[in-house]
Amino acid sequence: MRSLSIASTGMLAQQTNVDVISNNIANMSTTAFKRQRAQFQDLLYQQVARAGAASSNETRLPTGIQIGAGVKTGGVYRIAEQGALSQTVNPYDLAIQGQGFFQVIMPGGIIGYTRDGSFQLSDQGELVTSDGYPVQPGIIVPPGALSVGVSKIGEVQVTIAGNPIPETVGQLQLATFVNEAGLEALGGNTFLETAASGQPIIAAPGEPGFGTLIQGFIEQSNVNPVSEITALITAQRAYEMNSRVVKTADEMLGTTSQLR
Repeated sequence: MRSLSIASTGMLAQQTNVDVISNNIANMSTTAFKRQRAQFQDLLYQQVARAGAASSNETRLPTGIQIGAGVKTGGVYRIAEQGALSQTVNPYDLAIQGQGFFQVIMPGGIIGYTRDGSFQLSDQGELVTSDGYPVQPGIIVPPGALSVGVSKIGEVQVTIAGNPIPETVGQLQLATFVNEAGLEALGGNTFLETAASGQPIIAAPGEPGFGTLIQGFIEQSNVNPVSEITALITAQRAYEMNSRVVKTADEMLGTTSQLR
């Protein structure tokens, strides 16, 4: 019976859906996390009678007969909606308001991309991520700096004792992609460029198509708990209905096996 295999594909699809939703809920408090959604597609149809084919009485079938084979996961895409900004007062915390990613140098010289701007200073005074990855372009705060200021356009200035005039020590840049959903997630709030995302477009914050920076803030997750719980309930009910189809098909097969 086709219904057994069709319902099984529906149950597998809803399992994937629940996996994606549970990951969203688990990362509700993850800095700059972007929620994901599973996308589904119907499987190839069996052509029992093709629409428009000639019938026995020299007419053409208006609809034909197509029987579906179930559903499959077409993709899991990331929703790049701006998360709320939370004030931390930490001068090294930076939030991107708008489009763009910070660039960080990962082991092996690989460039990673992140919206997690909860930065810190290394023992050399270099601006790094919470994992110790240096921010690119490199920003080094000199020893004895009294204050550090980051403008909306990414200019980093420090005030040193004995010199009331702020000194510029670097310029932060952002990267954007034609297809942000095509980035490869590595974990640790970091992404990698792929053939699907396209090559990065680099510019200073505030340039056309690029967001601006806000010092002393971090971007929160864009997960909406109410929407996720609603989607979870819907996925659970869909799974239950597919399992009911399996049970019904099993009962029908049982009835057939008892015929004499």
